[in-house]
Amino acid sequence: MNTFTFKEQLAVLSNKEFETLSEFVYSQCGIKMPPIKKTMLETRLRKRLRACGMNNFREYCDYLFSERGLDNELVHMIDVVTTNKTDFFREPAQFVYLTQKALPYITDELGENHVKIWSAGCSTGEEPYTMAMVLSEYAEEHPSFTFSIMATDISTKVLETASTGIYEAEKVIPVPFEMKKKYLLKSKDKTKDLVKIIPELRKIISFQRLNFMNNDFGIREKKHIIFCRNVIIYFDKPTQEILLRKLFNLIIPGGFLFLGHSETIFSMDIPMEQVAPSTYRKL
Repeated sequence: MNTFTFKEQLAVLSNKEFETLSEFVYSQCGIKMPPIKKTMLETRLRKRLRACGMNNFREYCDYLFSERGLDNELVHMIDVVTTNKTDFFREPAQFVYLTQKALPYITDELGENHVKIWSAGCSTGEEPYTMAMVLSEYAEEHPSFTFSIMATDISTKVLETASTGIYEAEKVIPVPFEMKKKYLLKSKDKTKDLVKIIPELRKIISFQRLNFMNNDFGIREKKHIIFCRNVIIYFDKPTQEILLRKLFNLIIPGGFLFLGHSETIFSMDIPMEQVAPSTYRKL
């Protein structure tokens, strides 16, 4: 059933309004919105028109760019326009490399037993919870090994979902059966097909909001491993390189950067060596 009012359905985003908003989105979170994205932006922002009690995009733009709008609406607008696609055990070969190659290298070659890992662009939490399961399994086999996970995203909406650790049962299908038994709880409400990450795993992860366009991320401790997968594909090449340099500076020498399968640092002047598909080690 369509929940939009008649006036909201008639609300049309003009080309000038689209250009203004797309430039603003780019300046705020680095995401390029070419003309082909106009319909998508119009559709998604209709939700905000409804929430703000507005009937057209001119009203919305006037509000968004006001001092009050920047304080109150900006975060909601970013929530709506950002894409949040993720899964448990997405690109599983990278988790195999993590446990079989990266962790042994960090502990044995670098002599680090407490590994600090960052899920940069964590969306609704499937990636950091996958990390927590995989690293917990590794820790059982290596008693001296400990770890901590920081998970960040620009969207407050997805961070709220991530922090609860509650998912529809179909979302956890990729999780191996033995891990499901150890790390997931079924809902007591039989009418709801939901699962919840166990408290012991949830408390390992620190969720926080972070905008990649900020000059200073506020991170003072360098990480051994950064996962920043399927994030830079939404940025143009100059923005990609600026972000990847920031990430590079936050990785210890010998540490690892995991990108998405279609992302690369090729042609960028960043001193890392490729050690596996979309996986790099800092020289």
